[in-house]
Amino acid sequence: MAQPRLRLAKQTIDKDLDKLSLAEEASQHVRRSLAAPALAGLFLLLSMAFAASFVTHSASAPIIIAAAAIAGYMAMNIGANDVTNNVGAAVGAKAMSMATALIIAAIFEIAGAMLAGREVALTIEAGIVYGEDVLGPQAIIWIMMSALASAAAWINIATYSGAPVSTTHSIIGGIVGAGIAAAGFSSVQWWSLAGITLSWSVSPLLGGAIAAAFLAFLKEFIIYREDKIAAARRWMPVILSVTAGCFTAYLAEIALVQVAAISLPTGLSLGVIIGTAVYFLTKPWIYKQSEGLDNRNQSLRKLFRAPLILAAALLSFAHGANDVSNAIGPLSAIVSALDGVITTEKSPAPLWELAIGALGISIGLLLYGPKLIRVVGQEITKLNPMRAFCVALATAVTVLLASALGLPISSTHTAVGAVFGVGFFREWYIRNSKRRLQYVRQRTGQADFMETEETNFAEVRRRRLVRRSHFLTIVGAWVITVPASAALSAVLYLILSSIFM
Repeated sequence: MAQPRLRLAKQTIDKDLDKLSLAEEASQHVRRSLAAPALAGLFLLLSMAFAASFVTHSASAPIIIAAAAIAGYMAMNIGANDVTNNVGAAVGAKAMSMATALIIAAIFEIAGAMLAGREVALTIEAGIVYGEDVLGPQAIIWIMMSALASAAAWINIATYSGAPVSTTHSIIGGIVGAGIAAAGFSSVQWWSLAGITLSWSVSPLLGGAIAAAFLAFLKEFIIYREDKIAAARRWMPVILSVTAGCFTAYLAEIALVQVAAISLPTGLSLGVIIGTAVYFLTKPWIYKQSEGLDNRNQSLRKLFRAPLILAAALLSFAHGANDVSNAIGPLSAIVSALDGVITTEKSPAPLWELAIGALGISIGLLLYGPKLIRVVGQEITKLNPMRAFCVALATAVTVLLASALGLPISSTHTAVGAVFGVGFFREWYIRNSKRRLQYVRQRTGQADFMETEETNFAEVRRRRLVRRSHFLTIVGAWVITVPASAALSAVLYLILSSIFM
């Protein structure tokens, strides 16, 4: 009788231990779920205190503090939703871990926003509604306040739902909706808005074309070569040097303009010098990394890991430079309007405002970004390091160009356009590439090998269905974003203006 009783006692203890372990896991999950909102709230309080230290008139202090809190909230939502486009491809391709992606994105988002975010912030701030002719400073305050709050709320809902949306769409829709509520349709700068809308349409096409061109280069000169490793040793240093050279030229001409006046020839010369140096520095590194690798596509993943990480960092810098305006542009307009000044395209954006936006984006990314990073990296399309590199670099080049021109394009549009550009190019390449067909014949030893149309069509159809189904879902979210944020902002403006004006 002793043995059954002992066995029964062990079973009881095991059940109790299982219950305690489950309870402990549940309590840890609850603590983790509460930690993020607590840290986010702490950041908002610090943003309010930081803004209060720059207030020059006590009468305007409450509005500036409230605006800083809403701008910080908007910045965190940008980090949670939009930054996923920067590192999602690299994480989905398993080129780097989630933790590495978050650290790299946070650092370069802050750098991009602080160094290069001022110019594009002015387009958001002063390029959408008429300030002096139609609206006064008081109306501008509540238009921008309504736009910030409505856009942040909409992005928060989208992030919670797992939908990557355009934060640029959200804030511009909010400004337009509040502007119309304030002074009718004549308050909106329709030609300026048309130009911005055109950039939204062009950016995914341009991003897709650049990504397809990069992938075409890789396939023609590396992937479908008889000796892949030798081809990679020849071309990878070139790829790295071109990337470094373009990034250096951009830094010299755009990001460092606040530090020193650098002429265009000087900036281009610096890009050539750095690019050349990177070529000679990376050539022996590429050779060493490729030693002992098998002559197959799987081996190329190791060689593309570093360029992909570099591209993700470049894209994060570009995003910080471009999309910090979505939070800081309206805040800058509010601060200026409180002093009775209607801001213009040449109005400076104070560094303390950029700091709130930069830190808010990074904090939002660290606290809430992993959810949508997984969505973008794993559910839109299947990526390997080569394709992910093309997507990331094409998106970075497009967004950097837009930031240099002061155009608030959507990085979401650009990134998704790049993903689909890669997908559509792969479909075309499978059907039409003579080099690929020759490569397959050499690998299989069948000189007369021809892929059957049925098999090829079935594979292409499967790939198209995956990408286009996600594409339709994302485009649907894009279409809803502008009217939703505009309507919410208009209602909020009417409420705020009836109370405070």
